[in-house]
Amino acid sequence: MTINDGLTVNIRNKTPLHRHPVARVLIAQALVVLIATVICTAVFGMVAGYSALLGGLIAFLANVYFAFKAFRYFGARSARAIVQSFWAGEMGKQILAAALFALVFVGVKPLQPAALFVGYLLVLGAGASALLLMKNNPKH
Repeated sequence: MTINDGLTVNIRNKTPLHRHPVARVLIAQALVVLIATVICTAVFGMVAGYSALLGGLIAFLANVYFAFKAFRYFGARSARAIVQSFWAGEMGKQILAAALFALVFVGVKPLQPAALFVGYLLVLGAGASALLLMKNNPKH
C-alpha cells in the first residue's frame, strides 16, 4: 500500500490472474491460436501453420503482458494507479508486439507473412469480442 500526498491509496490486487474475468478472454485467445494453427497447417501446409502460430502467439503474449500490468490495482482510491497501469500496460503491449514481429521477420525463414498476420488478427478479434464473453460475469 502506497500513500501519495496523503490522498491516494494504491491497493495492490492480490487476486491471481486466473481468477480475473480477463482470464476467460485469454483462454479464448489461446484456443484461437491453436485452432488457427491446426487449420492453417491442414489446409496450407507446415509453413503457413507455424506462421499462423507465431502471429497468434505475438498477439497472445502481448495481451498476457497487458493483463498482468493492467490489473495490478483495484478500488476507487487507486484510480490514478489504475489509469497509469492501464496506460503502461498498453504501451508495453505495443512495444512487445513490435519487437516480437521484428524477431519473427528477422529470425524465421521460411515464413508466410499472410498466415502470420491472419493468426495475429484472429487473436485480436477474439480479444475485441471480449464483451460478449464477459457479459454473463456477475461481478461486472
